[in-house]
Amino acid sequence: MTPVSDTGSTLARFTPAERWVHRSLGLLMGTCLLTAFVLYYGPISLAVGHRHTVELVHVAAGYALPGPLLLGLLSSAYRRDIEVLNRFSREDWRWLRSKNRRDGSFDVGKFNAGQKLNAALTAGSVVVLVGTGTLMFWTGLVRLSWRTGATFVHDWFALGLGLLVLGHLWFAISDPEAREGMRTGLVSRRWAEREHRAWVRSEK
Repeated sequence: MTPVSDTGSTLARFTPAERWVHRSLGLLMGTCLLTAFVLYYGPISLAVGHRHTVELVHVAAGYALPGPLLLGLLSSAYRRDIEVLNRFSREDWRWLRSKNRRDGSFDVGKFNAGQKLNAALTAGSVVVLVGTGTLMFWTGLVRLSWRTGATFVHDWFALGLGLLVLGHLWFAISDPEAREGMRTGLVSRRWAEREHRAWVRSEK
């Protein structure tokens, strides 16, 4: 285990590399969703114009999405967090089923079950959207029926991902301490012991 830096009242939660991955992914994701909205919503599309340019920005940002996730693998701390995010425990399933999951009675590790699901759904959506987007953009790769199916899947996954991002932002807004952890890498010990006590205990 990597020791948690402890200054008495604060704990180190995320390294600069992890925060860079999160910010870069967020910027690219926001660009994809914003350009998608412009492309698909008629009144905004007419007001913005330059449809081909917007489309190229959308495609470029989409292809760049896996970049931060892959570059992050150069960081050992990032790789350890990926392992944690990929592991569901019995306590995670209990947390999901509970109506009082934030009352401090659960032994939550570095990430709660909701954060693990969000990470898995986001990563899976990126793979599907890049794949279907490729079939849509490079029209000569497959026949028309395949492109039609790819468009259907792409549109619905994009909508789902947009809602997922809105949910992520909602929870982030409602938890200033979690936002501080991603902004500075540090969280208060009191918050960590209340929200992620198993993580604090395991890193001692």
